[in-house]
Amino acid sequence: MELNLRGKVALVQASSQGLGKAIALQLAKEGVKVMISSRNEEKLQAVQQEFKNEHGLEVLYHVADVTSASDLKALAAKTVEMYGTIDILVNNAGGPPGGTFEELSDEDWEHAFQLNLLSYVRNIRAVLPELKKSGGKIINVASTSIKLPIPGLLLSNTFRLGIVGLTKTLADELAQYNILINTVAPGRIATDRVDYLDQLSADKRNVSKEQVKEESLKKIPLGRYGTPEEFANIVTFLASDVNSYVTGSSILVDGGMVRSL
Repeated sequence: MELNLRGKVALVQASSQGLGKAIALQLAKEGVKVMISSRNEEKLQAVQQEFKNEHGLEVLYHVADVTSASDLKALAAKTVEMYGTIDILVNNAGGPPGGTFEELSDEDWEHAFQLNLLSYVRNIRAVLPELKKSGGKIINVASTSIKLPIPGLLLSNTFRLGIVGLTKTLADELAQYNILINTVAPGRIATDRVDYLDQLSADKRNVSKEQVKEESLKKIPLGRYGTPEEFANIVTFLASDVNSYVTGSSILVDGGMVRSL
């Protein structure tokens, strides 16, 4: 099956590590011209060199804080300047801190809103003029909390659902431009973020992180955590020409963990 991605241009947010990095790598392997971005230039440089030295792939990077409106405008403009257009936007951002309702301050709520919802809105607004020219793909990375709230992650549970509402609404509004937009929700994928969540749960319960992981594995029908590469494969499909009729959907990549319909 030919994905027809070679020569396309993708902007991948929060791509210096974890899921964003895996997505950027898989797209680059398919011949996509990729702009990676994060707040940490040192990490971006390391990823750029890793892709080149280990995979023979060239990617560009631009430093941007996803909570900064001006940074995101500049990032989109830089991508167009360097590559001529934008065909694919992958919205991604680090998860907010854990906490219960009584533990979280107004500042925590405001930051999570900026990080995990408004950044997606701003990114879409910034790239929309390019996507409208000939159609394009938007993939919004969320979490399985869109289907099943995760204890202790109130901020994520709240704002990830906002991503779903945004995606579903824009699927209707942007269809006239042949722009397809979908949400992809990772479950227990082996990343630093999941390691942090396992440790957070372990600390709260005063048990070992290994025990938390063992309990999680029992809830996953496939019996293991997923890999970033497996998640990136789904995103790559949605970004490709093979996907010509899936829009407004929320797709779980969780090994069957979430049992709800």
